[in-house]
Amino acid sequence: MPELTPVQEFYKDKTIFITGASGFMGKVLVEKLLYSCSALKEVIIIVRPKRGKSPEVRLEEMFKLPIFQRIREEKPEVLKKVTSFNGDVTYENLGLSGENLKYVIDNTNIVFHMAATLKLEGNLKDAIDMNTTGTRRALDIAKQMKGLAAFVHVSTAFCNCDQEVMYEKVYEYPHKPEDLMRLVEWMDVKTLDSITPELLKPHPNTYTYSKRLAEILVRDHYETMPVIIARPSIVSPSAYEPVPGWVDNLNGPTGLLVGAGKGVIRSMLIDTRFKSEVIPVDYAINGLIVMPYEFNKQATRPASVPIYNITAAEHRKMQWGEAIEMGKKIGYDYPMELCLWYPDGCITTNRLHHQINVILFHWLPAYFIDAILFLLGQKRFMLRVQRRIQIGLSVLQFFSMRSWVFKSPAFDGLWKSLTPEDKKIFNMDMDPKESIEEYMLSCLHGGRLYLMKETPESLPRARRNLKILYVLDRFCKAVIVGLLVYWLYNRIASFISA
Repeated sequence: MPELTPVQEFYKDKTIFITGASGFMGKVLVEKLLYSCSALKEVIIIVRPKRGKSPEVRLEEMFKLPIFQRIREEKPEVLKKVTSFNGDVTYENLGLSGENLKYVIDNTNIVFHMAATLKLEGNLKDAIDMNTTGTRRALDIAKQMKGLAAFVHVSTAFCNCDQEVMYEKVYEYPHKPEDLMRLVEWMDVKTLDSITPELLKPHPNTYTYSKRLAEILVRDHYETMPVIIARPSIVSPSAYEPVPGWVDNLNGPTGLLVGAGKGVIRSMLIDTRFKSEVIPVDYAINGLIVMPYEFNKQATRPASVPIYNITAAEHRKMQWGEAIEMGKKIGYDYPMELCLWYPDGCITTNRLHHQINVILFHWLPAYFIDAILFLLGQKRFMLRVQRRIQIGLSVLQFFSMRSWVFKSPAFDGLWKSLTPEDKKIFNMDMDPKESIEEYMLSCLHGGRLYLMKETPESLPRARRNLKILYVLDRFCKAVIVGLLVYWLYNRIASFISA
């Protein structure tokens, strides 16, 4: 058996408790812990029943995903180290029954609290209940763990978005988390919704607001608990592990890549001068795993709660304009199947221009397609899809039209502190040999394969379809321009003759 590295030695015989394990980052964390820290004792996760499926069935289905392939092939025995309990962070004691709760309290050494609602447009009651009160419930259980070595709270780099420069510290806020938790308990949703816009200022949505309050809550427990705050920026598909390009949802950049590639998103408000703030999910997860090790190896406890801005190094950040042009080029080389239209949407900072584009190229085609489906007796879906897209775009434009500076010396220090052996296993190298273009290509392949279920064998057909759509797009534009010129000519001729 090979000698364990310092990080692997730290996790040896330890029990890890994870909330949010069924999410995008949660799955990658479970896989990485099992694969690279195989000497750990146990991983305990809580899972809600979903669509009539029990937690056990959901766990079995999770292990069948492509990200667990290397474990199934190389270390299938470590899958037995995962224990799933029926649980939910929106319930007291996280929904754990008496016996299961005692088991978690008696055995856990490290907690990764990742459960959260990511709905930026969600109502305040749900956001506070899940993101803020859910964090309080997790802390209440962790307080009782006698063997607790670290409680890692996963926040977001944008929770202090009213600051132009964001340091690795907790920013004070006039609202106390305890007050808001009590408020959403007794106030009805309708009344709460009516005061939400005023409560949120200067926050753009309930997600960043509730996450900011949760950070204050965690910070206030630092005197009595080994708490750590991790702030990932926009989490993008994996760069290397467990497979390049792995993604399992349409949130963030992947959703835009797929939506634009399908010809569904035709216009976006983006200031192309600003830099994109994304971090590959495997980099973020490796950082999370190293944090408890780094905290516990220090001879003296830090004076303030450790906070890590998990962001890319400045020289690895691209301007949105460069990223979009690179994405378009890759998208034309590796197109999506069954596109709604030729993918050459408009990027603008002019809100009027954007709204005109949305009416002409989002809503009108949606009404047209649904009308045809109705006449054919088929189920209509385009208007529903467009409503979801418009909600998503309206929320994202706050981030795509602004710029922030993230200071991340603590996160940078994690990588520098690792031994050469640990650097090979827990990669966070901001100077990889692969280019950004190669990474974006793997993201597109991941979107095609893991989200759209489009295999590489479908590429020749997709390329033929793209050529047909190109000709159709240019023909339609020529007809529209021709009709417009004809109409103007007639108007001018009528004016002159009069």
